[in-house]
Amino acid sequence: MPTLSSARRSQWPVWLCWLAMVLDGFDLVVLGTVIPTLIKTGELGFDAVGATFAATISLVGVGLGALFIAPLSDKFGRRKLLIACVAGFSLFTIGVAFAPNVAVFSVLRLLAGLGLGACLPAALAYMNDYAPAGSAGKSTTRTMTGYHVGAVATALLAILIVPNWRLMFIIGGAAGLVLLPFLWIKLPESLPEAAPATAGEATKADTGVGRATEPGRAAEGTSKSAASNTPASETAVPKSGFRDLLQKPYPMVAVGIGIASFMGLLLVYGLNTWLPQLMAAAGYPVSTGLTLLLVLNLGAVAGLFLAGILADKHGTKKIVLLWFGLSAVFLAILSVKIQNEFLLNAAVFVTGVFVFSSQVLVYAWVSQLFPARLRGTALGFAAGVGRIGAIVGPAVTGTLVAANIAYPAGFYVFAAAGVLAVAALFMVPHEVKTSEPGVPAHR
Repeated sequence: MPTLSSARRSQWPVWLCWLAMVLDGFDLVVLGTVIPTLIKTGELGFDAVGATFAATISLVGVGLGALFIAPLSDKFGRRKLLIACVAGFSLFTIGVAFAPNVAVFSVLRLLAGLGLGACLPAALAYMNDYAPAGSAGKSTTRTMTGYHVGAVATALLAILIVPNWRLMFIIGGAAGLVLLPFLWIKLPESLPEAAPATAGEATKADTGVGRATEPGRAAEGTSKSAASNTPASETAVPKSGFRDLLQKPYPMVAVGIGIASFMGLLLVYGLNTWLPQLMAAAGYPVSTGLTLLLVLNLGAVAGLFLAGILADKHGTKKIVLLWFGLSAVFLAILSVKIQNEFLLNAAVFVTGVFVFSSQVLVYAWVSQLFPARLRGTALGFAAGVGRIGAIVGPAVTGTLVAANIAYPAGFYVFAAAGVLAVAALFMVPHEVKTSEPGVPAHR
């Protein structure tokens, strides 16, 4: 953008949102790292059915948080919501370590999930409020590297700590509590930047006037005079909510994005929750499964950097279609047992490159297709519907594990999800025609 606010120039929002995603990455894989131990020891009464229930109810909480709490960031501001979400997640995660049985364990995971579910959309909306024009892909994918750095760190920590599963949750919750004071002191509020423009401002945007200001933001120092000189009918601020997604031109966009996000998070959570167990079912040692979980998320980090650059250069739709298609191919390859250790790690790494950044590209596209006033709501919708896929993925794979047919059937299910995501995204138009300012309509 030609002019940037001091808040936008600050690196604090970038790093704090990134660290919030690190916490989300912890939650992504922590159950996958402790489930084999819990099932093997039977501690707290865990078995395959109990582990599937715990994984499922955790994601129910995350989905509810994304659908019903994340949109509040459009109304009350990103900062307040992020702080509340991190606080809630941290306290309930520490509580998990002291759970006496499967039921309490699952309830605490449900409550922690509410905060985590809203954290991701709010953080991504925040970063896209500050993103320069034409950089939504890189802004989203680089923020989401924290998601997978957290996953990698958690997998590495599990290799060192497991079977002491309780310590895993204590460390994850304590990390969130350490982050809280920094969020409170250093994170500026982004709501003014994300506020919808008035009708008068929209007219200026259409005629090329005031383009030096940020999308959806009145020029600094002119907002008061604009408000006083503009009729009330023009200055009325439109309310934002899920109803807006049902109004033209958004329904077809929402359907396609929703299906793709469902499939994307089915892959992300299905793999991260059950990959160690799938590999164990294939005959690999448990330690190999944990190592491959680490490799998978290292590939995710590399894929995010590459995907963001290519999306901004060639268009997000082209790259997300390619990424989901290649995800399906490499997931199908993993259904074949690979004896060579180097080739196995390489195959899992490349699978991580495409699978996880596919879902993040969906978020990047949502940030481009919807105006700032709907950004939190749209991201919450995509993440919330996606969390249903996140519930289905571990649940279906867990059922296959319980039936002793997880390998290779689990990888066939994952590959099919990638193909369905490609089909859904073809429905989304290349551009969304809207009169609202600040909506890139060509990516």
